Amino acid sequence: MRDVAMADQGTMIVVVGPSGAGKDSVMAFAARRFAGDDRILFARRVITRAADAGGEAHESVSAAEFASMRRSGSFCVSWDAHGLSYGIPAVVRDAVAGGRTVIANGSRQALPSFAAAFPRLKVVVITAHPEVLAERLAARGRETREAIAARLGRKAEAGREAADVTTLDNSGALEIAGEAFVRLVGEALHPASSSARLARGRTG
Repeated sequence: MRDVAMADQGTMIVVVGPSGAGKDSVMAFAARRFAGDDRILFARRVITRAADAGGEAHESVSAAEFASMRRSGSFCVSWDAHGLSYGIPAVVRDAVAGGRTVIANGSRQALPSFAAAFPRLKVVVITAHPEVLAERLAARGRETREAIAARLGRKAEAGREAADVTTLDNSGALEIAGEAFVRLVGEALHPASSSARLARGRTG
């Protein structure tokens, strides 16, 4: 029975990577490509950040509201970072259990929680060359040069908690990483056909 349940499970795709790598841009590229495809859901995060703060579209709540939602089980995964709290709504777990492929902007520190919540997990690490990251962060104008240097100096490995990790370099044109991400999502929708292609490659 457990194998049958697993076969019906969808896939959670968690996108992580350093600030400035272009995670939101790559995800938005894929969202436009898959617009109208009911098999795919792009999760809308709940964040203790003003709705007009820029970046991704999200549900803005106060710190007190977030704490109450966390206590009541409104999130399947939640974490705190850089003075903010982030939550993935519990309905996302239901969507994956129902066979949908869900894409969420995550965090390296939250990967153990994602792995515990979703049996079929893919981690996508969006990255870029250090000089590209520095240029993009400077263009935002949110941090000093010293803060940017400190941020880029922090190194963290992503994906050790998950068996399926893909790294995409977004140093160049968005279309390059965007198309690669679209292909990855397509393979998550059709895991059987992807496995067949791999098998043919080994025997060919």
